[in-house]
Amino acid sequence: MDYGKVAYVGGGNMARALAGGMLAAGYEPGHLWISEPAAEQRARLAEELPGAMIVEGNDDAVRDAECVLLAVKPQILADVCKPLAPIVQQSRPLIISIAAGVRARDIEDWLGGSLPVVRVMPNQPALLRLGISGLYANEHTSGHQLRAATNIISTTGPVVKVASEEDIDAVTAVSGTGPAYFYLLVDMLVKSAVDLGLDYDDAVTLVLETARGAGEMAEQSGETMDSLIARVRSPGGTTAAAFDYLDGTDFRAIFSAAVTAARDRAVELADRAHEHGKDQ
Repeated sequence: MDYGKVAYVGGGNMARALAGGMLAAGYEPGHLWISEPAAEQRARLAEELPGAMIVEGNDDAVRDAECVLLAVKPQILADVCKPLAPIVQQSRPLIISIAAGVRARDIEDWLGGSLPVVRVMPNQPALLRLGISGLYANEHTSGHQLRAATNIISTTGPVVKVASEEDIDAVTAVSGTGPAYFYLLVDMLVKSAVDLGLDYDDAVTLVLETARGAGEMAEQSGETMDSLIARVRSPGGTTAAAFDYLDGTDFRAIFSAAVTAARDRAVELADRAHEHGKDQ
């Protein structure tokens, strides 16, 4: 896997995970550039990514790159992109953004227009290369560039390509936010287990291994979730008692409303980023 010079703008956790994944997949280290303003962070990147080119200035990283991966906080993305427009317009690289809540059209405009932009929503387990990412490519993205973006992002886990940018907002609410839903469930189960008299460490082991096993069953069984639940939910049994209680609280509707709230917030953040970019 080698797509020429790939430049990361921003050297945070997700950039490190993706760059590390590329190196593990055999990418030429000298073709990998990362710009990071903080000296301490640059030293850490140089240690973790041997052979990669770690620089302070965004211009040095982006110049003549075949692919530019934007890995900075959404609220500063417009400020980062606009000064790079003259350089980007000279080489017209593939642009990949992992900034949540910033639309491809805005990124394209901030960089001077008419550019291939791929918007990606990864999630936290990508830090362990166990993530899942949603990916949307704009109309300027060629088939080769789409394959390149997919291969780069897939070094941290599978990639789901979506047909419209609006779908990325749903991806954000489901898999982007999703790990926190599972952490909450784990936390609630552990606390309930302790309340019922179990040792804390035993409770954590029971819950985490149950989550691991249930995930494998969901993936490998080929059955629907309703079918798997029914196999555990014997009439008159303990699982039935738990689910009867949950059904009485309208738990499913509450959870669905929470996921919708996350999607709506993603849309709101994108609108805010658009307005902020116009003001700069």
